[in-house]
Amino acid sequence: MPADAPSKSRSRLRAQLAGAGTVLIIVLVYAGSLIGYRYVSGSEASLGPPDLGASEDTVVQVTLHSIDTVDSAVEAKVVVFPAEDHLHPQLNVVNTDVAVRLFLDEVNLAQDLETPSGRLPAEMSTTILAEGDPDKWPFDSYRIGPLGADVLVGSGDERTFEPARVEVTGTLNGWDVTSVRSGPATQSSGEGDYETVTLSRARGALAFDLGLCLVLITLPALALFVSIEMLRGRKNFLPPFGTWYAAMLFAIVPIRNFMPGAPPPGAWIDQVLVLWVLLALTAAMVLYFVAWWRRCD
Repeated sequence: MPADAPSKSRSRLRAQLAGAGTVLIIVLVYAGSLIGYRYVSGSEASLGPPDLGASEDTVVQVTLHSIDTVDSAVEAKVVVFPAEDHLHPQLNVVNTDVAVRLFLDEVNLAQDLETPSGRLPAEMSTTILAEGDPDKWPFDSYRIGPLGADVLVGSGDERTFEPARVEVTGTLNGWDVTSVRSGPATQSSGEGDYETVTLSRARGALAFDLGLCLVLITLPALALFVSIEMLRGRKNFLPPFGTWYAAMLFAIVPIRNFMPGAPPPGAWIDQVLVLWVLLALTAAMVLYFVAWWRRCD
């Protein structure tokens, strides 16, 4: 048996242990990221099921579906549950014309949502404006309300207002949704029934956005470090890095647009982060090609 056999065996064992340790570290980092994200994100706050009350109540249910932060608009479905006096007892359809008039801060929203006599009240789509500043992404929040509704019963000049109660429900992916109610359920000529809804980004979406921002900071930092080291001659020049720089440069805009609820162009992230990333990556590419020029044959 050669004298250096035990030494080679120990070296091989150390190499295997080092490889296993590397794999273990990668697995632990991945598991830690999953557990950390799960702990940070938690569950999104959503509005509970609507309270339809007793049969003598007229309830206007507003179900939130989606939000466009750039236009500060929320898409919603509206349906009215008339009081028992306005329903046919056997057919379960309205026995008179019923119309819903939504108002936001006592200002009417679009046109009346009408249900003719003899029809079953159906969901109707509407757009509700929300107050908020999308340029503050990802720390932006929006407020809807005070949101109320009038219910008009009858047809023509014989229509009358009746008391109604607004019930806002639904969930928005990536958002915490909360609401506060104020005022009794009476018609608009008196003290109205209002509901104010607040939308803020859920912790999971916020953590994802901040993680992508960290990626955008890390990419140009690494690119500049590698380029400067090659330019100074402290590290060997590596030709394949040219494609690496190009890939990073063209990946920035897709990463920016992939962010949940991507902010409008020109928001603070473009001024403070995205523009700096693009300039830093371009500078890193210039340094890389200067190093190439100096060392090319």
